[in-house]
Amino acid sequence: MFLDYVKIYVKAGRGGDGAVAFRREKYVPKGGPSGGNGGKGGDIIFVADRNENTLINFRYKRKFVADNGSPGGSSLKDGKSGSDVIIKVPVGTLIRDTDTQEDLYDMDEDQKKVVFLSGGRGGKGNSNFATSTNQTPRFAENGREGEERNLVLELKLIADIGLVGFPNAGKSTFISSVSAAKPKIADYPFTTLEPVLGIVNYKDHQSFVIADIPGIIEGAHKGRGLGHKFLRHIERTNVLLLVIDSTSEDIQKQYNILNAELKNFSPELFNKKKIVALTKIDLLDEQMLKKLKKKKIRGYSDKILIFSAVSRTGINDTLDYLWEMLSV
Repeated sequence: MFLDYVKIYVKAGRGGDGAVAFRREKYVPKGGPSGGNGGKGGDIIFVADRNENTLINFRYKRKFVADNGSPGGSSLKDGKSGSDVIIKVPVGTLIRDTDTQEDLYDMDEDQKKVVFLSGGRGGKGNSNFATSTNQTPRFAENGREGEERNLVLELKLIADIGLVGFPNAGKSTFISSVSAAKPKIADYPFTTLEPVLGIVNYKDHQSFVIADIPGIIEGAHKGRGLGHKFLRHIERTNVLLLVIDSTSEDIQKQYNILNAELKNFSPELFNKKKIVALTKIDLLDEQMLKKLKKKKIRGYSDKILIFSAVSRTGINDTLDYLWEMLSV
């Protein structure tokens, strides 16, 4: 199961209380204060881990509380610090405040580490408060409470190229043909139910990452279909590949709808570099293919890619062009 949005509660540990104690050695008749300090509370730490690719671990566990520090002891013994809580999240996870909706941290690099909440400071024992006028203080400091926050974790996959298209446009077949990704492929709409990442091994040991999301339909930005839930996953991509079925009755209309949905969802997403690819050319006869190669799309002036992921016709040229666009 793919989970990309969760709400969690985190709380750092409370500091331990300082101790009130006095020396009681047999041959020290006037022993002074010997209360130790309380231990520091545990921290809440977030770590980005590329081995995690979903927030599914937070489905049932949504409360994270670090250990409290131990109280100080006699004979100047300090309390033990509380254990930290380390929360691993996928690379690309945004940490957001639930109440203010402010983005706090972007866990956009593998092994990025953030000490999100510091544990409370331990209280000082009475040994710290002895003075020339008060040589036997009978008080100590309480430990401080740890911070707490309600958070939203939102995963946005990090990829070089994002695939956008209608259901059954051939996106899944394409990503499976150029990478090791194995998305479900079938001849009915909405086969893809969750985002899929594929690593394309290009020439000279170079590579780039492609993200496939569920098919977009008209009205997706209003919640129709499945793709609107996952459009956030292509917000980080450098290039959008608009995948359109070459056997469609109206290629221009499909292009217009995809553009409109991107614009209505996010102007920033709409303004990304876009490339149009016409797929399934193995289903066209020679005359139809010749006509397709001369195809013009209003509002789009760059090169139109054509390929068949099944027969692999045009796949190498497509990868060359995508790499060229990523290198610009």
